[in-house]
Amino acid sequence: MAFRARHLLGIEQLSALEITTILDLADRYVDLNRRTVKQSDALAGMTQINMFFENSTRTQSSFEIAGKRLGADVMNMNMATSSVKKGETLIDTAMTLNAMHPDLLVVRHGASGAVNLLAQKVDCAVLNAGDGRHEHPTQALLDALTIRRSKGRIERLTVAICGDVAHSRVARSNLILLGKMGNNLRLIGPPTLMPPGFAELGAGIYGDMREGLKDADVVMMLRLQKERMDGGFVPSMREYYHRYGLDAEKLAFAKPDAIVMHPGPMNRGVEIDGEIADDINRSVIQDQVEMGVAVRMACMDLLARNLRAERGRRLMDSYV
Repeated sequence: MAFRARHLLGIEQLSALEITTILDLADRYVDLNRRTVKQSDALAGMTQINMFFENSTRTQSSFEIAGKRLGADVMNMNMATSSVKKGETLIDTAMTLNAMHPDLLVVRHGASGAVNLLAQKVDCAVLNAGDGRHEHPTQALLDALTIRRSKGRIERLTVAICGDVAHSRVARSNLILLGKMGNNLRLIGPPTLMPPGFAELGAGIYGDMREGLKDADVVMMLRLQKERMDGGFVPSMREYYHRYGLDAEKLAFAKPDAIVMHPGPMNRGVEIDGEIADDINRSVIQDQVEMGVAVRMACMDLLARNLRAERGRRLMDSYV
C-alpha cells in the first residue's frame, strides 16, 4: 500500500502517489455510498472522536457519516462546554483522550499547529479537519476527486482560485495538492486579500478577474468571511461582487466546459451569483459535498489500516 502515514495533518506531507491512492479508494467509496446498503466494516470495533473547537456543520457531519458508514463508534465532543473552555490545556485534553483509548481523532481548531500538537501527544490516528490558516487537507482531497471525476484527470489543468486567499486554509491545501499533481495555478483577488507568500507555491497572481479566468478549466471560488468587512479588507460587499463575484459575464472568459467549485457555505450575491451556483451544467458544488464523505471514508480507512499494523508490530515486539 502506497499510503504509510500515521496521521493526516496536511497535504504538504503527502506524495503524489499517496494522493492518488486516497483518490482511488475514495472512488470506490463513492460507489458504495450510492447503493441502498452503504455499510462497510473497515472501522468495525474502532472508536472515532470528533473534536471541533470551531463550528463547522458541514465538515463535522461529513466525518460523522463517514465514520458510521465504515462501522466505527462515533462520538462528537461538545467543545463549547468542554474543560478547554474552563482553562484546560491541549496537553491535558490529550492525556484525557489517551485514557479513553480512541482509535481515530478528527480535530478542527482555530490555531495553526494545534492539531499537530495533539497528534504528538495522543496514541491514535489524527485527522486535521482544518487548523487556523494552515491547512484543510480533506477539503483539498475532495476537491481533487471532484475535479478528476468531472475532467477525467487531475493533471495539466488550469485552475483559478478566486477570493479571500489570505485567510483561506482551503486555498493553501489546494495549491499544494494541485501543484504536486502538475497543474497551472492562478490566484485571483484584491491585493488586501492576497498574501505574498502564496506566490511561492507556484501560482500566478491576478488582480483582474477576467484576466485570471481566461481559458481556465476549473474556477474555484472562496468564501468571503463577513467578519473581514470590519477590517477594511474590502470597501463593501457590493463593490466586491462587482469586481470579484462570479457571474455569467466573468465566467465567459473561462473555457466553455469549465467547472465551478465552492467549498461552502456560499454567500450568494457576494462571491457567486445564485444562477451560476445552481447551474447543473457548470456547477459541481453539490458533487463536492458527496465527494467529501467518500474522501473522508478513504482517509480513515487507510489510517485505520496503518494503525492496526502498528499496533500489531508493537504486540509482536512485546513477545520478543
